[in-house]
Amino acid sequence: MAGALPPPPSPCVFCQIAGKSSSTPLLHSDDKVIAFQDIKPAAFRHYLVIPVEHIPTVKDLRRRSEDYSLVLHMLNVGQTLLRKDAPEAEQFRYRF
Repeated sequence: MAGALPPPPSPCVFCQIAGKSSSTPLLHSDDKVIAFQDIKPAAFRHYLVIPVEHIPTVKDLRRRSEDYSLVLHMLNVGQTLLRKDAPEAEQFRYRF
């Protein structure tokens, strides 16, 4: 998505989760993203939706259709999880 980025020097914790080499329970998993609960939640419902592909920071995304598609998919997954978990809620907060 974000281009040919070099792999991280050592596997980052998110890459370990995405590679399923951690015991983190996944709420969602597909070929583009995974979702799981934050270990130190800042809100009652605090999920992390991250790309399977290592992207160091949001600044590494480019204005390309693939990156727009990825971000939209991340938002859709987050919304789906929150609607399933809290169907009565009317407001959500998303951050990158």
